[in-house]
Parts: sequence; structure tokens; C-alpha cells
Amino acid sequence: KNCVIVIYLLICTLIAIFDACAQNDTNTPYLMVLGVAQDAGYPQMGCGKVCCKAISAGKVEPKLVASLALIDPKTKEYWLFDATPDIAEQIRSVNTYLDLPVANMPKSIFLTHAHMGHYTGLMYFGREVMGAKKQKVYAMPRMRQFLQENGPWSQLVSLSNIELQALNEGDLVVLAKQISVRPLLVPHRDEFSETVGYLIISFGKKVLFIPDIDKWGKWNQDIVQWIKNVDLAYLDGTFYQDGEIPGRNMDEIPHPFITESIELFKNLSAKEKAKIRFIHLNHTNPLLREHTDAYQSFIKKGFGLAEQGEIMKL
Repeated sequence: KNCVIVIYLLICTLIAIFDACAQNDTNTPYLMVLGVAQDAGYPQMGCGKVCCKAISAGKVEPKLVASLALIDPKTKEYWLFDATPDIAEQIRSVNTYLDLPVANMPKSIFLTHAHMGHYTGLMYFGREVMGAKKQKVYAMPRMRQFLQENGPWSQLVSLSNIELQALNEGDLVVLAKQISVRPLLVPHRDEFSETVGYLIISFGKKVLFIPDIDKWGKWNQDIVQWIKNVDLAYLDGTFYQDGEIPGRNMDEIPHPFITESIELFKNLSAKEKAKIRFIHLNHTNPLLREHTDAYQSFIKKGFGLAEQGEIMKL
């Protein structure tokens, strides 16, 4: 009889533990990848090359511009990283996933810089579309100044369609209990604004998001050490290799080629390589097409690619 009681209590304890774990898992914040392509999306306007013809041939699916959503399932609040030209579809996809009204807007938006794929989605908050009221947008000093002083973005500010939030290097922005974001300045073509990546921190888990950078060697921080210190890293994978765009000087549009990154990261452990997910792929990047030799070679090396729609729990 005593044995039966002990077994019963043990089963009850295990059920309670399971239920607690399930509840915790349900309440765990997560990232949703809303797009993986470079600023102009995939296919790209005016492209009649093999890379974009693969879509019309049905070999690959179109891809939206690179963006992440950070989602708190307890409150069903979410935060966007970058306001892409595809923001309307991306917000709709988040709300559909959360079973929320399509008009439900992000709690706030964190901008990385003033290149077209990273901020121009703000136009949809204007009077021509939503006529939004004080949509919070976090931006660095030069980025804020650019939006305040240049039309049509300045009208979004003056009409309070968006409400700019001050962001400075090293700031820790607390979004919710145990969820925060920190901007990291990185070197890039800063014609109109500075460029930042973000460190996303959720219940002790850390995610690095750097969709744009000139070269890892130009950064005053060690990307290899960063990878070791985080749980997940979404990194600039714009171009696969040098010469990818024939007839164009690629020094004018510097990014770390994925082939360079692979060489730089080759001594990482398999566990650390698996943390890396390349994102922000240009339409010419062969890794967008699984049937290419480059893709087949890449997946054997232990690195990852961001996938549109993927959910990564934190």
C-alpha cells in the first residue's frame, strides 16, 4: 500500500513538473524571421538573370526583405527589427500567427540604418495608409536627425504618425521583464545615418542581429568572440563571394562575403557554427537556391541560413 502511495505521489510530482515546463515553454519569448533577402527582396526589380528566373520556373519561393520580430507570448506583444518595404505583409504574418487583428501594430520598431530596406516601411504609418498614432520607433542620433529633417519622413514625425525614441550606443532598452535590447555600432556605408546591429536579451539568452556590416575586420570588436558568447547569431550574408555581380566594383558595396566568413569561423566548434544563421541575402546569392553547388557545399560546413517564417525560442 505504501509503495502504491509513493508511486502515486511520484506520478503526481512528474505531472506537475511537466505542466510547469509546458507552461514555461508556452511563455517563452521567441524570434520570428519575417524575411531573409537584401533590401530589394527576391526576386529583385529588373533582374532577368538565372537567379530570379528560378522563381518563375518554380524552383524557389520569393523572399521578403530581412527583418525579425521579437514576440512575448504572455502578452502577445511584439517588437520589429527594421521597417522594410515588405512591412505590411510582415506585420500581417505576425498577427496571423498570433491570431490577432491585422491592425495590431508592433510595440516598437528598432531601426538599424538609413538604407532603403531597413527604414522605408515607415511610409505605411503615414496618412496615405494607416495614419498611425505615435508608433514608437527607436533610432540612433543621426538616424533620428535624418527622419526629422528629410521629407517625407519628417511629416511622419510632425503628424505624430511615428514617435521617435532616443537610442544611443550601449543603451540597454528594457522591453519587458527580462527582455531587453542593446544597439551595437558597426562600420557600414553611413551616407545618411550610423549603422547598428542589436543584441537581443531574453531570460538570459542572447541573440546577435547584424544584417549589415562592411567587413568583420573593420569592426572594433571580435565577431568570433561574440559568437562564442551568444546563443544565436543572425549575421550579414549579403553576398556569397567576390565577383558575384559581374561588371560592378563590389568594393563600392562592401559586405563580408560568406566565403570570407566561413574562413574566419572555420575553427569554431560544431556547436558554435550551428549558432550562425546568415541573413540579408542578395538576389544573386546562390545560397537562396538549394539546387546550386554552392548551397550543397555550404550546408556540409555546419553553418545555417535564416529561413523565412522560422521560429526560434529564446
